[in-house]
Amino acid sequence: MSGKEAGMFDRQPPADPIAAFKDWLDEAGASEPNDPNAMALATVAPDGMPAVRMVLLKGVDERGFTFFTNLESRKGQHLRANPKAAAVFHWKSLARQVRIEGPVVQVDDAEADAYFDSRPRESRIGAWASLQSRPLKGRFELEKRVAEYALKFAVGKVPRPPYWSGFRIAPLRIEFWQQGRFRLHDRLVYHREDGGWRTERLFP
Repeated sequence: MSGKEAGMFDRQPPADPIAAFKDWLDEAGASEPNDPNAMALATVAPDGMPAVRMVLLKGVDERGFTFFTNLESRKGQHLRANPKAAAVFHWKSLARQVRIEGPVVQVDDAEADAYFDSRPRESRIGAWASLQSRPLKGRFELEKRVAEYALKFAVGKVPRPPYWSGFRIAPLRIEFWQQGRFRLHDRLVYHREDGGWRTERLFP
């Protein structure tokens, strides 16, 4: 599945959509000017109201698509109350997008610790300082909290906050979309069934 002008859906679709996604992500990494791993993440609040925001994909494998966040943020609350999500990647430079849908599970502590420890020290301090999604009186309040935690963790390791972790979307549906001339786009959907994948093509 390579090259936006190659008509990649005219050929036999790959058996593994995760491997196909990784190929597209690699190509996007070479052409997108910013954050090729950015995805729009949709969640549903307990009252049924949907919400969407951009997050960064931090891992993808046969288990699904992983991102990290403050569990007390708005999306964290949504996902713990209703553990289902949808996401879309849009790569304008390649005229492609990928949509995923499925249940969500929280990653284990070891995985969350490993990713948190890989972040820049300033980002780890920021995770402690930010009361994500809650009201902020002004920028000074945030800067004060950053200074306080920078002092608290001036020496030694910055530990992962207990309210900071990750989620993994275990996809039940993955759709690959490739822009076509005259809006006659290519669409190929993978449905997870009985431990494997069933494919179908859709009208644009």
